[in-house]
Amino acid sequence: MSVSLLYVVGARPNFVKAVPVIDAVCARSEVVQCVVHTGQHYDSALSANVLEDLGLPKPDRFLGVGSGTHADQTGRTLIAVERALLEEQPKIVVVSGDVNATLGGALAAAKVGIPVAHIESGLRSRDRTMPEEINRLLTDQLADLLFVHSEDAVENLRREGVADEQIHFVGNTMIDSLRRFELRALERAAWTRFSLRPEEFVLVTLHRPSNVDDEDRLAAIADELADLASRAPVVFPIHPRTRARLDDTGLLGRLEAAGVACLEPLGYIDFLSLETAAGAVLTDSGGIQEEASALGIRCFTLRPNTERPVTLTLGTNRLLGDDPASIRQVMPGPRGAAAEIPGWDGHAGERAADILLAALVDDGTVR
Repeated sequence: MSVSLLYVVGARPNFVKAVPVIDAVCARSEVVQCVVHTGQHYDSALSANVLEDLGLPKPDRFLGVGSGTHADQTGRTLIAVERALLEEQPKIVVVSGDVNATLGGALAAAKVGIPVAHIESGLRSRDRTMPEEINRLLTDQLADLLFVHSEDAVENLRREGVADEQIHFVGNTMIDSLRRFELRALERAAWTRFSLRPEEFVLVTLHRPSNVDDEDRLAAIADELADLASRAPVVFPIHPRTRARLDDTGLLGRLEAAGVACLEPLGYIDFLSLETAAGAVLTDSGGIQEEASALGIRCFTLRPNTERPVTLTLGTNRLLGDDPASIRQVMPGPRGAAAEIPGWDGHAGERAADILLAALVDDGTVR
């Protein structure tokens, strides 16, 4: 049988968002699905271990794109994905999120005339200095089926001229994964490996260029993290690009001397385990803003804006702005009630799968 649905994934968040859709399609149909891993994330904790945690089989194709500048990475993704598409000839290409693999996959599909479905459409920070914002805008212009997870995303797409019949409110597939693995994460109790007590520590993730690429800003953030560690235990699983910056500047040793637990990247279940027990999360990640809201964990976002405003209005998220001194506001506390956000009910993947299967027709077009 020929491939009907081809998923382009490249980074950890892509896997977490795509797996609920892949599994739901499998439960509903015998259509052939193909997973193409671009290799944008290739660190084991960000790639192979995550796939294993999520129960995703080995990808059908691994493209080995690797790291590089945004232009270089996107260009190599475009070339490699195009070759895969010409060989597989899928009826629909499915991309998720806003990383370079997302745009590269969507652009490759559009160039060869294959319809595109975009999981997590319509998110907007309105900050075009963020590479992810460019990826979101362009991917949504290329997409034929736009799966959104919040009402504000629907309005964003309408303002940009996307027709209503292309917009599908399905909910948040990332929360599907969270709900599926939350109990396993709690049972793993990863916090005990670091002698931590639930609700008494701060979990930190920082990786965006705006926070880690400027040496002076990174030094100021490191100073604030060191001060935070004097008030509460701080656990910092460090993204490879962030660790490289900290190593280059000598700041990693300063954090460790201050008592910050500087860890290698964690697998999905281990990280989720720490997140479920945290008293607070300090982050610049969009997905973690969502997870924290769904878990009832207080979240402090070191950014002046967010493409996920529903986490501010209905969730537990608070924007700190771009002044590192604002980290002084962060303190752990008891876990609250999970946010009741429409569509974040653990069934978004099922709704997306229904739409994809309904769109498949014999000639490869989309209804």
